[in-house]
Amino acid sequence: MVGSSHEALHRIFQKDPALLPRALQRVLHVPFPEPHEIAALNVDLTEIEPVERRVDTLLRAETDQGTYLLVVESQGKKDERKRGSWPYYLSYLYEKYRCEPVLIVITQSSATAKWASSPIRLGFPGWDSLTVRPLVLGPENVPVIADERQAERDVPLAVLSAMTRGRGPQAPAILESLASALRTIDPDSAAVFVQFVDSCLADPQAKQMWRELMTAIQYFWRHPLAEQVREEGREEGREEGRIEDRREMVLRILEWRGLAVTDAVREQVEACTDLARLEVWAQRAVHATDAAELFAEE
Repeated sequence: MVGSSHEALHRIFQKDPALLPRALQRVLHVPFPEPHEIAALNVDLTEIEPVERRVDTLLRAETDQGTYLLVVESQGKKDERKRGSWPYYLSYLYEKYRCEPVLIVITQSSATAKWASSPIRLGFPGWDSLTVRPLVLGPENVPVIADERQAERDVPLAVLSAMTRGRGPQAPAILESLASALRTIDPDSAAVFVQFVDSCLADPQAKQMWRELMTAIQYFWRHPLAEQVREEGREEGREEGRIEDRREMVLRILEWRGLAVTDAVREQVEACTDLARLEVWAQRAVHATDAAELFAEE
């Protein structure tokens, strides 16, 4: 099972697909064409043979220069097995979709970024049959966004900055600027970004600071996923309101994680009036691989 920081590092591009082309252009200075349409695709690359292979995030970008597949891999540490799996992913995707695949690796580790950026060369020395050159986003090249106005201009990029650089002496300024910028976007998106950052902060002091900042601007925590920002003046403590909140949270978690919510699942969640049961379902939703697993023991 992947860790929460692993999930957050690539799911931010599912939440805001347009962030990825911007990162390629502004951070890596890759002349990637401006997409006029971009959408997430199924990440399952498993063939008929019983060998399971999945990329972390897969986006299709339609541009004036053609269609590209943006393959995002979240990498926590060096893994020499990727020398085989990454070329396989790209070759398979090209064969399946007949458009150019682009491999982007995102990491919080400078050492891992250096390792991942090395070309993968397959074939006879000096006569490569296949060369894979990953584009790498990491703490060495993602910009430090420690200015409130700069964070407000591109909140998703500020989130990426906090996720990859949220440690060391620059962390307080980065987190404070992002906390202020989150006030300027819609609460649902802000709640998702809040959890992405929380999941990636490995420094205990930075994590504690982040949670205190979120409490100060009325984010209320139900770890491991942040709840939606509550409206000012909203009555708290009412049983009916808490039940409705939990129903929404269960469904929202499933949707955030990219799981299909059938009408039957939605109806069962919305019909539930047991707060304790909804709390259990919310916890299960965090780890479920299928929405029906919420009710597995019932």
